[in-house]
This record gives sequence, C-alpha cells and structure tokens, in this order.
Amino acid sequence: MTTETIDELCINTIRFLAVDAVQKANSGHPGAPMGQAPMAYVLWDRFLKHNPGDPKWPDRDRFILSCGHASAMLYALLHLTGYDLSLDEIKSFRQWGSRTPGHIEYGLTPGVEVTAGPLGQGFANGVGMAIAEKWLAEHYNRPGHEIINHYIYAIVSDGDLEEGVSSEAASLAGTLRLGNIIYLYDDNGISIEGSTDIAFTEDVAQRFRAYGWHVIGPVDGMDIAEVDSALVAAQAEAERPSLIICRTVIGYGSPNKEGTAAAHGEPLGEEEVRLTKERLDWSYREPFTIPAEALAHMRRALDRGKGWQGEWQAGMEEYRKAFPEEARSLETDLEGDLPVGWDSDLAQLFKPEDKPIATRAASGQVINAISNKVHALAGGSADLAPSNKTLLKDRGHFGAGEYDGHNMHFGVREHAMGAIANGMALHGGIIPYTGTFLVFYDYMRPPVRLAALMGIRVVYVFTHDSIGVGEDGPTHQPVEQLMGLRMVPNLITIRPADATETVEAWKVALERRSGPTALIFSRQKLPVLDRTALSPAGELQRGGYVLWEAGAKPDTVLLSSGSEVHIALDAGRQLQEKGVTARVVSLPSWELFEAQPQEYRNKVLPPEIKARVSIEAGTTLGWERYVGSDGTILGLNRFGASAPGKVVYERLGLTAQRVVEEALKLV
Repeated sequence: MTTETIDELCINTIRFLAVDAVQKANSGHPGAPMGQAPMAYVLWDRFLKHNPGDPKWPDRDRFILSCGHASAMLYALLHLTGYDLSLDEIKSFRQWGSRTPGHIEYGLTPGVEVTAGPLGQGFANGVGMAIAEKWLAEHYNRPGHEIINHYIYAIVSDGDLEEGVSSEAASLAGTLRLGNIIYLYDDNGISIEGSTDIAFTEDVAQRFRAYGWHVIGPVDGMDIAEVDSALVAAQAEAERPSLIICRTVIGYGSPNKEGTAAAHGEPLGEEEVRLTKERLDWSYREPFTIPAEALAHMRRALDRGKGWQGEWQAGMEEYRKAFPEEARSLETDLEGDLPVGWDSDLAQLFKPEDKPIATRAASGQVINAISNKVHALAGGSADLAPSNKTLLKDRGHFGAGEYDGHNMHFGVREHAMGAIANGMALHGGIIPYTGTFLVFYDYMRPPVRLAALMGIRVVYVFTHDSIGVGEDGPTHQPVEQLMGLRMVPNLITIRPADATETVEAWKVALERRSGPTALIFSRQKLPVLDRTALSPAGELQRGGYVLWEAGAKPDTVLLSSGSEVHIALDAGRQLQEKGVTARVVSLPSWELFEAQPQEYRNKVLPPEIKARVSIEAGTTLGWERYVGSDGTILGLNRFGASAPGKVVYERLGLTAQRVVEEALKLV
C-alpha cells in the first residue's frame, strides 16, 4: 500500500469511527471530526511526541482539543494509537458509565489532557502548559541535559477564537514569546447559526500578528502535505507562538451536509452516513470497522513512544548522576509533593500581641514563608499583586526570556488567568496560585468551575472580600460572590477570621490534591486571635469549630466567618455580661465542615439549641442550613455603598449590638 493510500485510509478510519459513534449515540458533533481528521492525522502520525503506553510521561508533547465537542475524533485517535481506550468504549459514546463523554474530560479518558467544551478554555489552558514547560526547562535543564523539552499543540476552532478568554490568553502568550506553542486553527467558516460571516469577519491572521504570534497560512487543511510543511515551519520558530490557519470543510464527504451548519451538532442520519461512505470510497458497511492496515500503521505510535520515553529515561539517569540535587527537586515538583517539614515555620508567624493585620497581608507573609521550602509554588495576580499581597520576595519574575521567575504577571485578565493556572496545574511541576479581588470572581467563573470538575490543585486568592472595602463602593464590594463559590462542587472555599486561621487555610489548600481551593481574605485589619484563650487555629481543618463559649451549657450559638467572627466574639462577651451564655462558632469553610462526621457537627451545633444567630457580610442565602428555621440570619440582600468600611458595616446593621439584640429575642 502506497504512502498516499495508507494516509487516506487512516484519515477515513478516524472520520468514520467518529461518524459511527455519533450515529450510534444519536447525539454528537460529526462535522468537525470529518473536516479536522487530515490535520489531526498529520500531527499525531508525524509530529506528536507521546507514548500511548504511559500517558503521564512528563516530557511528552501535550495535545489539546480545545473544541471539545469534536471529542469523537480524539477518541478515535486514542484508540488507534494504542491508548487504553477500547473500541467498545467508542461504541458507548455519550452513554452512562463510559469513558467517552460528549465533551472530553480530564481524568476520565487516558490521553485526554484537559476538560474542554466551554470554548476558549483549552486555548488558554495550553498557554498555562507552555508557561509550565518553559519554567521547568529554565530551572532544570543543563548544557547537554535537556530533560524538559516539548511542545504544546492544540486544534482550536472559530468558536474558541471568538470567546474573549482566547484573546486574553493569546495576548499574554505573545508578550511572553512562548515559542513552544503550536495551534492549528480549524477555519471552516461555519458556526451553529450558519456562516461565521454573520458575526465573525475579523482578519484573524492580522489579529494574531498584532499579539506577537507567528502566523502561517491560510493553508489547505485538507491537504496533508500543506499541513505537514506548516508544522515544520512552526517548529522552526522558537521565539513566538505559532498559529497555523487551516481552511477546512465541515462535514467533509457528506453529499448533503458538507460545508453547512447541518453537519455541526447532530448525527448525519443513517442514509447520509451511507452516502458519505460511498462518496469517500469507504467500502466497509459495518459500523466501527477498522482496516487492519490502518490499525497497524497507527499502532506504530506505541513503539515510537516507548523509544522516545526510553531515551528520555536514559538521559534522566545521566542527569541524576551529574546533578543529583536538581534531579530530586525536579522529581518532587513533577510529583506535586510537598517536602517534609514544609510548614514547620508557619506556626510562629503570628502572635496575639501582634498588631491587627488584614488577612490578605497575613496571606502574603504565609506564602513567602512557604515559597522558601516549596519550590513548585508559583503564581501571581491580575495586576493587583500590591493589593492582593501575592508577590513572592526575591523569587524572580516570569517574563519573556526570563522563564525562571516564580512571580507571574497575568495583566488585567482574570478570565485567562484562571484558565492559564489550570493549564499550569494540568501540565505538572508547578503548584499555581492566582490573585484578584473577590468581586472579580465573576470574571473567573468558567475556569474555577472546570478546575473543580477536573479535580486539580489550584489556589485562588480572593481579597477585598466584603463591604469592608469601603470607599470604592458597591462596584467593588462583593455580596453574592462568596455564596457563588460555595455552590461549586469539589471547590473548597475558606474565609479565615484572622492571621492564624490564614496559616491553616494555606495548609489546607496546598495539601489538597483532589481539587481547587478558594481563599477569601479581608482588606481591613483584624486582631490576631489569642489562641491561649481560644480554641487552636488548627481546628480550621474541620471547617467549623467552637472558638469560644461563656459556659458549658450555652443558651445561644453565634456563627460567623472571616472578619465578622470578631463581631460575633464581641457580641458573645456582651451577652455574657447580660447573663446569657453564648457559644461563638467560627465557620470558615462550609465544605470542610460538611465533610465531618454528623457527631462532630452536632457537637459544634447542638440540635437542641434553636437560638442561633449568624452574621456574615454577604448574602444571607444558605445560612438557614446552620441557623435553622428558628434562628436569625444577619447579612446582605442588597448591594453596599461608598463610605468608610466601618460606617458601611454600621449603616447596614452588621454590628455586635445588632447580634446581641437578635440573640436576646431568641433566648
């Protein structure tokens, strides 16, 4: 069989595995795989450095299918090249319990590098992966020992480029001169509503050149020779990220749907599948047929991958002999492990005699102490580092040509920042954190949700967490954002009451490997709680605990989080003076508290005590879970106002006096 013939056979095998999967499921997107198959085949067969036998090999090239709706094509590639994904799984496309979901999901399917579906996210994840690759290479490569050296490839769609997150990420990638990025742009001219001309007419090539990218094409994406040449040219450009514009035909081969929106998001139909196979000279009538010649050709990836990884492992052994300390550090970073004793200095950071300190400032001290022992910790802010206190002192700044810095500068790009941090975590080798004001969580919701869905370790620092922001007014005073974070499955949200709880919050965040953590910090200064008279700060690990109580049999329970814990504590002592025995509960993390045994939760919040008052400078929604139908919730069901923070608290009734008044009504 000639090279041209085997190439065409493999491309059609990829196409029809995808078409048959969508048809059997009676659900999915056949058009993109039919048009993208040639470029995907060239990339996977001739350029992609990977090992199907070990999908987690650290120095593999990364491949991102940013348009995750084309998932059936990726599943075909994974099966054909020898990943642990059976043909039966492809036949179970989009079905309950299968490893072939409608949009690709990280951690579910071997070889899938990111969860993609919300367009633009994969594009930005790739930028984060490229940053991680550059950072690791700069830290650990030595002359004659290129231990880290790989590309970040992606197939991106019109929809990816229309979403704003891709613009943010592309701008930063160009600024950082990330030459390890090579993206294939599937320019098929079709969107769900019809031609892309109805809403997307910009000159994409000029746009990306303006970002500082190396732009190739347009090339004929259906011509494998042109795609091959374009990829060679992209690899030759080391100083700029590359975008290869590939003109393709959605639904290629379909007599009645090719080049139309009808090919995008629904099965072709049994008759159209038959006609398409006839038109493309596919003689196999049985669905899911894989010609032996195509499978043998594609499975060569197993031997190539084994060889590449074997060479890398041999090089790693030489590296380990020449640079044993660096090798140990690299392996620790790649495993995501925390060194023994990494938190040993944290308990001494804050003492009760210290002056009041904002938890954002306390967080800044904590991460600087941690960074001295945890090499992998790196991150930054959306141009708010002086306010978020996210700067690591004497740890360098990551920038074009200076890729070893631990301080990342994301610019005013919260959306991309979140998605880039996800990419850094997915790549491995870095424990990323981000920083912005809590009110701007609204710009970051998609990547935070996806981090939780993927179960990856990212730490989100959100400061200026309440009406305590003060004079900046309601545009910058978060009300509903805290509850929004608490509603995300598999996201741990922690709002510490003081500097000592801030220490414990960071410990939770870094020790958690199964999902992201949001840390919520105050702008205003707060007293350092005297732990000799109160419960230990380490109780934060349980999410909620009895901070203080006036006696063994409380009449009322006062609950709070963050800065309002001090208000509750003041109110508890005032109640004591009035002969009422109060218990003050610090509840910094609902998720951690709900994970405790019911016995412990009942001990903290005895069911028989109905007189409960909660106070938190945010929406009241959700607090009924803890105060019950007989309790009182003090919070905000309106926006704030521009005035000094203390004045706003007083005017909106979030005071110790108000807590006392409400508690007295209940006892």
